[in-house]
Amino acid sequence: MAETETPPGIDIRALDTVDEVHRASQVLAEVWGGDNGGMPPNLLRALAHSGNYAVGLYDGERMVGASVAFFAAPAARSMHSHITGVLPGLQSRGLGRALKQHQREWALDRDVGHITWTFDPLVARNAHFNLRTLGTRVTEYLVDHYGPMDDGVNRGDETDRVMVSWALAAPPAPTPEGDAVVASVAVPHDIEAMRREAPAVAAAWRIRVREDILARLADGLVIGGFDDERGYLFVRP
Repeated sequence: MAETETPPGIDIRALDTVDEVHRASQVLAEVWGGDNGGMPPNLLRALAHSGNYAVGLYDGERMVGASVAFFAAPAARSMHSHITGVLPGLQSRGLGRALKQHQREWALDRDVGHITWTFDPLVARNAHFNLRTLGTRVTEYLVDHYGPMDDGVNRGDETDRVMVSWALAAPPAPTPEGDAVVASVAVPHDIEAMRREAPAVAAAWRIRVREDILARLADGLVIGGFDDERGYLFVRP
């Protein structure tokens, strides 16, 4: 990932006080449509105090985003990024990329080589960001990974997730081209709007994408990248 400057007026700071922790919890609840239990302040405080990655994203003195990651196996060499969010209306200003770059630098300073996280495979903009912009590698497809969730983003849907791994010191994984792509699985361009306007259609997309991806994985293929028109691109390992 190329070095990315933090946008003017934006600052990223550790969550050092109880007040900052509560503000971060509230921001993340707003991002996820009112999920006040998604990152409760007491858990966030415990993670921050025990040396894990817990930061707030500030526009001036207003917190507009937050990110939380914790150390994972193998001990002290990997982190799992549990949640990263930016308030609605501010999500096309490069703030998510700035948070990821900050997380990368924080991890490298602590000799962490990989960061993993999950994302909803139906959200095309997240697939584009994770696979094309950051160049992460897909490691797993997880069916209904979290079970039922009662936030405004996930309520009424199954929580399938794609797990990715970001090798922090390696070049970004390139998007496969030409004959290297042997299959693809398309996703909607805007599943969030579809969930609001046609939830039954969105639910059908969930099953279709799940079945198509699992079938290709069962055939021995792997997800090698993402294309905005074709969707997930499959290659032979």
